[in-house]
Amino acid sequence: MGQRPSDDSLTALLSIAGNLFICTVILWNRKLRSNVTNYFLISLAVADFLVGAVVIPCAQFTEVGYPQARPQLCLLMLCLLLVFTQASIFGLLAIAVERYVSILKPFQYQSLLSPRNSLLVIAACWLLSILTGLVPLMGWHHPLPPSRECLFNSIITNTYMVYFNFMMCMLVPLLVMLILYGRIFLEVRRQIRKVAEGEVNISAQRRHRIIIRKQMRTATSLFIILFFFILCWLPLHVLNTIMLLCPKCCIPTQLILATIILSHANSAINPVVYVFRMRSFRDAFESTLLCICGSGPLSTSGTMPTHINGKPCY
Repeated sequence: MGQRPSDDSLTALLSIAGNLFICTVILWNRKLRSNVTNYFLISLAVADFLVGAVVIPCAQFTEVGYPQARPQLCLLMLCLLLVFTQASIFGLLAIAVERYVSILKPFQYQSLLSPRNSLLVIAACWLLSILTGLVPLMGWHHPLPPSRECLFNSIITNTYMVYFNFMMCMLVPLLVMLILYGRIFLEVRRQIRKVAEGEVNISAQRRHRIIIRKQMRTATSLFIILFFFILCWLPLHVLNTIMLLCPKCCIPTQLILATIILSHANSAINPVVYVFRMRSFRDAFESTLLCICGSGPLSTSGTMPTHINGKPCY
């Protein structure tokens, strides 16, 4: 149990640094900023940033029972853990819907997902995350234990975590996302076959193939993000379900702590996927390394360099 704070602190630092980098790259790069898909990536990066900046520190406080004898503050801190982690799943759902519209309904894309509509969808996702995460504040929780310690498992009920948080707020969106990505990959495969069979004219064939390849790579990258989310969060929810259905089952404390750390680690994984799978982020990362390593912290004039080898410094 002594390894938990140091492991979580490292995860928090990686989550903060990685997701701050992603947000900065998108906001500073005009081309990335004009892509509606990146609106949703920023929203997801903000949620992951808050996991590192708020959720993990709050989890470390509640792990040792703080704040003591202050039930409302304790419950609010525990609900914040639920709000920001729930924002990730709704953010992933919004991304899946955006990709579905982009690939299967390209002619309606501009009207359905204009910048204004996209921001409204993102706002709705955050509002839904807040409402679902604050449900325990409305009474679905245990009272503060006699020890007056603020412990997650002592305050937040397993019925809420399993029946509401897991089955309704995670499994249902995940099922929808898997269906959407299944439809996306089938449609991309159909388009690839169409191009291969020469059903488009030769002049458009090359351009169409490039577009399809780019769509496929983007969809695959986003599906990888979804895969890591499932991989990181499912073990914790499975343990919660076992503890609810089998109260007498003995689950090692180290295993519970390991699944908690794994769930938090998901917020540090997404920026790595962006950098290694998406060319625009990889180029930005390489430019940053060139600015730091290739030129040093300052140019000869004493100012930060703005370009290295023709590439902008972020």
